Amino acid sequence: MNRRKFLKAGALTAPFLTAKNALASTFDAGTKPIVVSTWNSGKAVNAEAWKVLSVKGRALDAIEAGARQIEDELNCCVGLGGYPDRDGIVTLDSCIMDEHSNCGAVAGIERIKHPVSVARMVMEKTPHVILVGAGAQQFALENGFPLESGELSESAKKAYEDWLKKSEYKPVINIENKPAVKKQNGPFAPNFFEDGTANHDTMGLVAMDALGNLSGAVTTSGMAFKVHGRVGDSPIIGAGLFVDNEVGAATSSGVGEEVIRICGTHLVVEFMRQGYSPEMACKKAVERIVNRDPKKAKTLQVGFLALNKKGQHGAYAIQKGFEYCVKSNDEEKLYQSKFIL
Repeated sequence: MNRRKFLKAGALTAPFLTAKNALASTFDAGTKPIVVSTWNSGKAVNAEAWKVLSVKGRALDAIEAGARQIEDELNCCVGLGGYPDRDGIVTLDSCIMDEHSNCGAVAGIERIKHPVSVARMVMEKTPHVILVGAGAQQFALENGFPLESGELSESAKKAYEDWLKKSEYKPVINIENKPAVKKQNGPFAPNFFEDGTANHDTMGLVAMDALGNLSGAVTTSGMAFKVHGRVGDSPIIGAGLFVDNEVGAATSSGVGEEVIRICGTHLVVEFMRQGYSPEMACKKAVERIVNRDPKKAKTLQVGFLALNKKGQHGAYAIQKGFEYCVKSNDEEKLYQSKFIL
């Protein structure tokens, strides 16, 4: 082969070799297990997920275990201990997604303790993605989930009684992460309690296992005192959660209606596909919300959290106060998200 033919052949094969090497480096970097979750309550969630990841378990099993942990906490306000809707009924939403783009969800389900596990069963046992309301509950009962008491937890009952005095619906910025105090003043001030409870109404988590595979889940009781039947972004694939095993995964917290309007987590993953870091991908999604209506953005909070195939993580929010927890072999840390406003 003469020099000209050699250079021509090299030019033709170089892009394929580069792509192959890039895939190899991504896979190598993705062999370190990691789990990231929203808010400071994610520390306990991550600890439960890590029990699976640390023994080379599947990311899907890890994130289900993590989500179930917070659903068990009756006063954390994610599961059945959560704040009710305006009719005094606790309704739960959850979704789950694995490395093969399999996904399942439930919305508006009542009196079932572990909606994340029902969502997984929807994914694995039906041809559907989402079941809602009475149908979701019926499916859960048919598959062995017990019907729990419909009574409110003590903290939720007190909050509901206080809310009934005015019956005002005002989203609260960073309500998942505010310290518990008897009362706060201001336009976004709800009642909290001296026993330490606060309204952690959403838990989103994404993980990568030792094989470099990604999965994610979200579980929530939704916004406190919402209109009965309201569903936010949490159980909607592409809004509250999205996983693409070639690129990364993302989840969100905050005012779900705003996340739905931009298909938020899908947008974050697509920005990562374009080469943006997890933090910058989250920032660009947040900017999409803010730029559409800057005046409205000042009154609400949305935060995105992302994990890419290399095991890099990042977050961004509209307002100050969004936090996320990370657990891996190298770190166990609570991060303060950057913000725009």
